[in-house]
Amino acid sequence: MTTGVRRRMGVEERKQQLIGVALELFSHRSPDEVSIDEIAAAAGISRPLVYHYFPGKQSLYEAALRRAADELAARFVEPPQGPLGARLLRVMGRFFDFVDEHGPGFAALMRGGPAVGSSTTNAMIDEVRQAAYEQILAHLEVGKPSARLELVVRSWVSLAESTALLWLDGRRIPRGELELQLVHDFAALAAVSAAYDEEMAETLVRILADEPADGPFGELVARLSAFVLQVPDQRLR
Repeated sequence: MTTGVRRRMGVEERKQQLIGVALELFSHRSPDEVSIDEIAAAAGISRPLVYHYFPGKQSLYEAALRRAADELAARFVEPPQGPLGARLLRVMGRFFDFVDEHGPGFAALMRGGPAVGSSTTNAMIDEVRQAAYEQILAHLEVGKPSARLELVVRSWVSLAESTALLWLDGRRIPRGELELQLVHDFAALAAVSAAYDEEMAETLVRILADEPADGPFGELVARLSAFVLQVPDQRLR
């Protein structure tokens, strides 16, 4: 007969366990609503022991936020093969997976949670946005973007973020529709910018050259064409 013996965790292992427990709790409720007592109970340790590893809730919150930020940034990593529209759609799928799994935690990450105004928190949020921006530029195969292209990509990253936050408030639009719409939004932002800038126009033409008719960008063209055909000719004059 064997008896269960609880294995003693090392310092780093215990820290990682507490971060994981906190992140799981933050995924279901706002960090402001989660107490150290709850985190301790979920981890199977005492409240004083939590403070042994983390000086306070804020430091544990920031550690959990760090892990969440790293995971969210990784969602934008995509192999550079195939049409851009399909790649962006896969990225949006993983992005909304994260949002779906970590609703309150995602909202806290993007809005600052209990660390509003914290330079540490703001820096982590900026890192996520910068990582997403750099990944999109890599997919566009652009090393040094023009001012207009930078505006398009950064605006789109912000749009994805704000769309996800609004979606969490009731989830009134089917998730799949929003993922596709955001890919279409990227194409629309690029197209509008291309109308003002020759370099952007060249970039857009290069992107669309590899897009299949049944891909996300091709679908957008079909939707817009059908819409335009419904508009009386005199309104376009």
